[in-house]
Amino acid sequence: MLVTVGVVIARLHLYLVDFTAAVVIGVLAGYAMEEDQDKPWWLVVPGVLLIALPVTVRRIWPVTALVVSTTATAAVVVGQVLPTEALGVPVGAVCFALYTVAVDRSRTWSLAALAFAVIAVSGVSGGEPENVFVVLAAMSAVWIIGYTTRMRRSYFERERAQQGEQALAGERLRIARELHDVVAHNLSLITVQAANAAHVRSPEHAYQALEVISETSRAALTEMRGLLGVLRSDADLAPSPGLAGLADLADRASLAGVRVTLEVKGDLAVPEGIGLSAYRIVQEALTNVVKHAAPASCAVLVDVTPEAVRVEVADDGPGVRELGVGHGLIGMRERVAVYGGTFSAGPGAGGGFRVVAELPQR
Repeated sequence: MLVTVGVVIARLHLYLVDFTAAVVIGVLAGYAMEEDQDKPWWLVVPGVLLIALPVTVRRIWPVTALVVSTTATAAVVVGQVLPTEALGVPVGAVCFALYTVAVDRSRTWSLAALAFAVIAVSGVSGGEPENVFVVLAAMSAVWIIGYTTRMRRSYFERERAQQGEQALAGERLRIARELHDVVAHNLSLITVQAANAAHVRSPEHAYQALEVISETSRAALTEMRGLLGVLRSDADLAPSPGLAGLADLADRASLAGVRVTLEVKGDLAVPEGIGLSAYRIVQEALTNVVKHAAPASCAVLVDVTPEAVRVEVADDGPGVRELGVGHGLIGMRERVAVYGGTFSAGPGAGGGFRVVAELPQR
């Protein structure tokens, strides 16, 4: 609402400027017609109106305003209603309209308008070369200013469009990465539990595995709907997962056969982007443990300080990872790089595998 009111006020301001310019041009033109000529009012008033009024509507009908003001200028000079010495007054009205045409119309249209105005005004300027040169120079300068303004506006519009496209591409990439993390994590848990259900002999254990699969699938679908919902304009956006959701991650990993101990130190109130990145790093690290090290024990430590959020995930599995394959470790490294932090992943000093990420809080 405030933006709309501001736009209306700005437009009214521009029209007020045009109206003021029209009044000034009309007064000067009327004075020049009456001074030392004693012309009848029924010639002066129409001439003044036809010269000045187009300035007030030049933003709405620029070509019409230019044609009317230029034709009126030529007519009052040819009809000897306005002396040639006062030609500069109506030329001001012509220049106002010419500038608007150069801004709003294509180069072909604006060049044709420039040629029309120059020929019409030069034809009634007395024929002296210096007068023609002055008219040509003045109107060409006005056209150049208008056309330059058009090019600058076009450049800014293209730049805004490119920024919008880049923002859209970045948002799509973010959503794709979030979906990858959600799907990879939950499908890994489902795969492990499905394999357990297929191999165990006890119906009780099979039912437990199927229950984990059901809960994990439901959680994955809920989170995927939340992510895909941002693509809909009428979606109710749920808050992004953060440090408060780490306990649920640990519980789901424990159900998949990984004994997880979680320790979170410090204040959980961190910026949303950092909290989401820390959550996804822990999620991906636990996914890797489930896929490559289960059954194993895993310790998750999240240390929040005013300077940074430090995430450490260490397991006691075989400690073997294909660091160059897949997108898990790459995605974690990219998330840390966004905040200018540090990331390391590799075999732990006492065996197993260890992931450490530090996200600075600016």
